[in-house]
Amino acid sequence: MAHHTAHVLPAHLDSPTMRSSGRDLLSLALMDARNHTLHLLDQFESVPTLAPGGLQPRWLAGHIGWMAEAWLGRNTQRGRGTDCSFQPTRLASIEPHADAWWNAEQASAQLPRPDLTTTKNYLLATLESTLELLEKTVENDEALYFYRLALFHEDLRGEQLITLAQLHGVPLQLPVPPSPALRPPLRLPATTWQLGSQPGGFVFDNEKWAHPQPVPALEIDAQPVTWAQFVEFVDDGGYDNSDVWHPAGWAWLQALDQGEGRRGPRYVDQIGVASGAVLQTRFGTRVRAAGPQPAMHMSWWEADAWCRWAGRRLPSELEWERAAMGADVRGFHWGAVHEWTASTLMPWPGFSADPWLAYSVPWFGRARVLRGAAFATRARMKHPKFRGFALPGDDVRFVGFRSCAI
Repeated sequence: MAHHTAHVLPAHLDSPTMRSSGRDLLSLALMDARNHTLHLLDQFESVPTLAPGGLQPRWLAGHIGWMAEAWLGRNTQRGRGTDCSFQPTRLASIEPHADAWWNAEQASAQLPRPDLTTTKNYLLATLESTLELLEKTVENDEALYFYRLALFHEDLRGEQLITLAQLHGVPLQLPVPPSPALRPPLRLPATTWQLGSQPGGFVFDNEKWAHPQPVPALEIDAQPVTWAQFVEFVDDGGYDNSDVWHPAGWAWLQALDQGEGRRGPRYVDQIGVASGAVLQTRFGTRVRAAGPQPAMHMSWWEADAWCRWAGRRLPSELEWERAAMGADVRGFHWGAVHEWTASTLMPWPGFSADPWLAYSVPWFGRARVLRGAAFATRARMKHPKFRGFALPGDDVRFVGFRSCAI
């Protein structure tokens, strides 16, 4: 199958309107996503040996193909969309070892791992099968549900491959997050906000459904906290002052401390006014981060500690969404880094799990909500209603934060 390059594709192919895309655009987007996956997979070959253990990029790439085949090519109920059962009857895979290799719930440690060629061939074959099925599919939300899910799942995993590249020092060429001009915090009046998504097009299950919520008046940062702002916390002894840390966050820090003596966010080699800079390892190269750039690779604990130190607080996801959609014209800047919120991931009124049960349900009550998107996020995933999530100690992602007045 020929590789199609992203720059000749229609602009709206990489826009959040893809949630309501029809067959023609979907087929182009699926090819675009698969090319992106294959391109990223190739980049890992430049690193001779990846550290053993942990998530392996080749497995993740194979899992992308497995997920699409499991819910499309092999799924006898694919036309039912969200009404499909959690464990539909599945046909055999085109790869006899697919489940043992790439199904996270069935993976067999005994079986030798597939090589790169086998993995790539599977990715190309499953894409071809997906596109053939899509051609014969009727144009409605239920019939197209699993094709859109396959696309957005691949986009999520593509960003995960980029976080693995950062973790393993793979030299990716990606633009640096922009440094927006610093604006003063925005003051927003009290209102009632429709939190969550309305039916129509593709909706991730944890966004179901829109429901009115009162939002008190608030003051929220116009942009995420910058490195220059975070350096002040470090210089003021923020990493040594248990008073500004949540007790569980302080315990998290001390556990790390015994290993590596951490005095700054992950991947930071040097930080502080004395050194005059933030030196950070970015895709294997040590670079100087500009002061106005958003601080990132933050755990929730670090974001929370900075806010306590500054006499501020993290916004709730309700406040974040209201500002992102209601104050964008006033200079609310988002999209450079994912952003921690004060909210714990919980189901909303009217929630029902979608067939991909492992997506949200296991994380309810445990993960914190991330809002926004990062420089590594595909533009079609940059939707202001999207609820990302991570455990509070997770600092490998491209995550920062902004603050609110108390």
